[in-house]
Amino acid sequence: MMKIFLNDSLVEREDAKVSVFDHGLLYGDGIFEGIRIYDGCVFKLEEHLERLEYSAKAIMLNIPMSREELSKAVCETCRANNLRDGYIRLIVTRGEGSLGLSIHSCKQPMVIIIADTIQLYPPEFYKDGLKIITVPTRRCNPAALPPTVKSLNYLNNILAKIEAQHLGYHEAIMLNDQGYVAECTGDNVFVVHKGEVITPSASAGALKGITRDAVIAIGEELGIPVREANLTRYDVWIAEELFLTGTAAEVVPIVEVDARPIGEGKPGPITGRFLEVFRRIVREQGTHI
Repeated sequence: MMKIFLNDSLVEREDAKVSVFDHGLLYGDGIFEGIRIYDGCVFKLEEHLERLEYSAKAIMLNIPMSREELSKAVCETCRANNLRDGYIRLIVTRGEGSLGLSIHSCKQPMVIIIADTIQLYPPEFYKDGLKIITVPTRRCNPAALPPTVKSLNYLNNILAKIEAQHLGYHEAIMLNDQGYVAECTGDNVFVVHKGEVITPSASAGALKGITRDAVIAIGEELGIPVREANLTRYDVWIAEELFLTGTAAEVVPIVEVDARPIGEGKPGPITGRFLEVFRRIVREQGTHI
């Protein structure tokens, strides 16, 4: 039976219940982290907990547990479910309150940790690459909702995902309101052009992904320059290589965007090097459960 960490203890899955008055449910008022565990090691747990704290501070949400307590709870939840490879969802909601947007009626935030298996991209996506499109739904303006806050309100991304899946695609590029590339519905975007690797910045609407940061560090290790810059659809179309990064995707090559082949229409060598190094470090930079 699956065990869920709820507030301060592990409970059975059927007993893991949230109030209908929780503002996380009513208004998407809360934050979360999606974390991977590889062979009994939680990948970059400290970095995920730091980002969770930053998100909480940005929305004035007091996490009722210290970073050390959260770290222990994550590992405890994995052990309780005999999970050595999979996915961890760490959630903090505003908690139960009255109807209305005010946070002052919510007295006790709720901490939820789910540790389970994960549905990964199939192996052929890494071997043959993935085809994606650009969708009409634009990324929220950072001045309205900072993309650096990993909030429970993912409706913007969900609308873009619906458009992509309706047309038969697994992923899609989202532009910001200025027409620059922001990110995909669940992954960060990296372009390879003339020996450089380029990715949108947070100011363009991109989440500061943990896998994204790992890839930037890998670029330094490989001696491949990586920088942030505004990217247009044209920049994507003429890229020599293109890849996405994310908790589930890891590093996945893109071979076609908007019916235009990327490079030679197959996964490129630089993408392959990044993926190879990433799969090496996931067990070197993890927290043992």
